[in-house]
Amino acid sequence: MHVFSALDRVRAAYRRIAEVDRPEIWITLRPRAEVEAEARALDARVAGSPAGPLPLAGRLVAVKGNIDVAGLPTTAGCPSYAYEPERDAPAVARLRAAGALVLGSTNLDQFATGLVGTRSPYGAVRGSRDPGRISGGSSSGSAVAVALGIVDLALGTDTAGSGRVPAAFNGIVGLKPSRGLVPTEGVVPACASLDCVSVFARTLPEASEALALISAAPGRPAPHRTPGPWRVAVPALAQLGELDEGWAEAYEAAAARLAAAGARLVEIDLTPFSEAAPMLYEGAFVAERYTAVGAFVDQHTDAGGEGAGLDPTVAGIIRRARDIPAHRLYTDLARLDALRAAATAALGDADALLLPTAPGHPTLAEVAADPLGANARLGRFTNSTNLFDLAAVAVPGEEVRGLPFGVMLIGPAGTDDRLAALAALLTPPVRLAVVGAHLTGQPLNGQLLALGARPVRTTKTAPVYRLYALDTVPPKPGLVHVDPSGTAEGAAVEAEIWELPPQGLGALTAALPRPMAIGRVELADGTAVAGFLCEPSALTDAKDITEYGGWRAYLDR
Repeated sequence: MHVFSALDRVRAAYRRIAEVDRPEIWITLRPRAEVEAEARALDARVAGSPAGPLPLAGRLVAVKGNIDVAGLPTTAGCPSYAYEPERDAPAVARLRAAGALVLGSTNLDQFATGLVGTRSPYGAVRGSRDPGRISGGSSSGSAVAVALGIVDLALGTDTAGSGRVPAAFNGIVGLKPSRGLVPTEGVVPACASLDCVSVFARTLPEASEALALISAAPGRPAPHRTPGPWRVAVPALAQLGELDEGWAEAYEAAAARLAAAGARLVEIDLTPFSEAAPMLYEGAFVAERYTAVGAFVDQHTDAGGEGAGLDPTVAGIIRRARDIPAHRLYTDLARLDALRAAATAALGDADALLLPTAPGHPTLAEVAADPLGANARLGRFTNSTNLFDLAAVAVPGEEVRGLPFGVMLIGPAGTDDRLAALAALLTPPVRLAVVGAHLTGQPLNGQLLALGARPVRTTKTAPVYRLYALDTVPPKPGLVHVDPSGTAEGAAVEAEIWELPPQGLGALTAALPRPMAIGRVELADGTAVAGFLCEPSALTDAKDITEYGGWRAYLDR
């Protein structure tokens, strides 16, 4: 029987890279042969010590281009700034020590300055679902690599919302930990006193596991919590300001979901958060960006910038920060102290504040027409988080007009685990396409029921698959997407659609026996959901049973 190995995962990832054809995701993609060699060594290590401490064995990781990866240039999105790090940043080293494989360095808003994902000489990173819209920044490439199923996990950074806005725009999870929880050594600073290394994943359990592995021990202690049900602060809709069409309703639905799960909703005055948000870019705090890379920007701008690859919007922001007087910084610090105290009082004993992650999802054209205004709007809800020394979790909400909508939970420093527990209640059920042993009445259906899954409907896949009988115990089929450039023709296959909690899908994925995998399955109605797929390399001796139209029909033959 074929074993689904780290080498299989790597090969599948490079096929996926070719399939999606999004070169703007990467600044440096490692050569396939190099990663395959690393995967073979990992497989040998796992085979030699099956009980070894490698919780991420074979998981694939993308790393934002301002985080050091040994063997890859650290560019921070600027070719002329590039340097060759001698060692991995601690966050990268810890993922690798857990068995993860790094595929490459990802694109970003240059010097991590922006929330749009378009400020890069390596190209604007387009949204994963709608290429006409932005992906969100600055951790754009990392988020899209996860959303498109190329990697399992990705590292980003979050100073103003860079680990949350891209998560919202691409329908994935983004964790912005408490400041200091994850070391920022080996990270090109944006604002060193505010920067955080963030984590992207498709599910909350995967993101939480990765965060636990890269975190410093023991971390900041969680503040005392008053006993009782979860308390979630929610502002009046009028305080949220203008939102994209349908987003207010989606936000209300998220709040209602928390209430239905037993949380107590308490109204909050959002004023201190709203007043602090503009200070990050419009106040004196932006001077810290000049401290980080200002001398480099000045040098290359004064020389005409030829060949430096400086983004004009980023360079303008950083150069203007040079002339901020010291007295303005002290004025802003005093004002921030007052706003932070007001925000703390407004939160009271609430465990978290629920907000939309962003007020809207602009197109590439809209950002090009007003780069500063569009960016400022995107930070309306995220900019104040690090200024107030808070932690945050961004998760998908309900889709709006076919596009992802995201919400986030913000809480006191040290409450990262509490926020994740709350987010697990908030995350809407996910849908899973089942074509074989997990079908109703089949041997593994009990696994779905034990995870809280419920059947939704019976349908068919789009006519782009072939079905194979695998040599497994219990017997099960393998569903494989047909290469449109190949000779084999695809067909529709019977499928059941089930709903289950996201954490249930995470548990199912973690326990999935080889050679099966969870991927994106296209349905006959044009939509797509998560579903059971099989690696083509496992089909060498498998029987093609596509002609039967489904697993049940094959068993009844």
